[in-house]
Amino acid sequence: MPDNSKAIINTIRKRAVESSAGHFYYGWVIVAVSAMALFSSGPGQSFTFSVFIDPISTDLNISHTRIATAYACATLIAALLLPRMGKMLDRFGPRFTLLVVGLLLGVACVFFGAAANFLWLATGFAMLRFLGQGSTMMGSANLVSQWFSRRRGYALSIMGLGFAASMAIHPPLANYLIEQWGWRRAWMALGMLTWFTMIIPLLFLAFDRPEAIGLQMDGSDESGHTAKQNSEVNGITLAQAKSTRTFYLLCLVWFTMAGLVTVLQFFQVTILNHGGLESHVAAQMYTISAVTMIIAMPLVGRLFDHIKTRYAIGIALCVNAVALFAITLVDSIPTAAVYAIVFGVTNAFMMTMFGYLWPRYFGRAHLGSIQGVGQMFGVVGASLAPLPVGYAIDVLNSTTGVLRGLSIVEVAIALIIVILLRTPPGIEVPDNLE
Repeated sequence: MPDNSKAIINTIRKRAVESSAGHFYYGWVIVAVSAMALFSSGPGQSFTFSVFIDPISTDLNISHTRIATAYACATLIAALLLPRMGKMLDRFGPRFTLLVVGLLLGVACVFFGAAANFLWLATGFAMLRFLGQGSTMMGSANLVSQWFSRRRGYALSIMGLGFAASMAIHPPLANYLIEQWGWRRAWMALGMLTWFTMIIPLLFLAFDRPEAIGLQMDGSDESGHTAKQNSEVNGITLAQAKSTRTFYLLCLVWFTMAGLVTVLQFFQVTILNHGGLESHVAAQMYTISAVTMIIAMPLVGRLFDHIKTRYAIGIALCVNAVALFAITLVDSIPTAAVYAIVFGVTNAFMMTMFGYLWPRYFGRAHLGSIQGVGQMFGVVGASLAPLPVGYAIDVLNSTTGVLRGLSIVEVAIALIIVILLRTPPGIEVPDNLE
């Protein structure tokens, strides 16, 4: 980058910090930037793919099971790369890492739109899942977690509004673009939108840590919070985290939650079609979920800041189980709307948990590395969970039994978490959270 361009960018960043001084904590600007990055992850999210499944299946003459298989394999490959992305976050910082990811995500959209066969499609899936659903979400959560401690749950819930906006906008936008231009050009348009909404805010407004501009976490200068913040800054290493039961319980939570939310996002349009809804109506249910998520997010964030974390996780798993059961009852627009509302609450919990759990239990010194491995389990879940549902659609022509069975499994895991999950030694947390 030319020196004059760097000077302009640095001047804008400096003025942004100066304009916030004495008025509000700059961490809230970071939350807004991270929310925009989350919004930009839409092309890598299952709710966007859901709108493209039938057009791609028709155009490339590929069955739903093969598409789900391509999606699963690609997502699994993406999962295996996430630990390396976590190390990049620790080494280069979230701002630089997210800038690179944003640039590549736009390229991946264009690549996917040109898919001509099964292998090309699977490769495109891998790129979009790794860069969008994996790296962008992980980097955004990492960035906010560096700026907040006491109010982390609330800050992450506000950040999650970017995900809600993506859920509200990307599916109907994609449906409109498909109708106007076809599914291939639709992906090119989504790629250009991603470059605009993700790269510009990160370039001009983001800083990796509050210490970089002379601030503290939460914008606090109260000495009473220093010990806790130092505990989080130091944290524990990935090796230490992997030696605890807590790490594997959280991996189980994320494997389950990410996998089963992905099932609903990926197959929502198809399942609701079987329930008698037209595709454009089924896509509009994402908007209802997004609005619900926007309303629920601040409440969920405050819940995580004020009650025992294991109880909040248990509630999240049970709400997702209700969503899995509710979609099997859809036979009209009103019942679909009820499901969409429950699913919106599910996503509010998921997005708060995504960034909250790892720094809450292991600190932030090695957050990227720990997050990368933990998120890998989540993406593996997202890769495997759609397979039985895709099989049920193609062979059984019904997803009811599979979805209801998965809901029962999720409730059982919630009970395990409530009973067994505890904070590892060396991480200080308020008594009300433990």
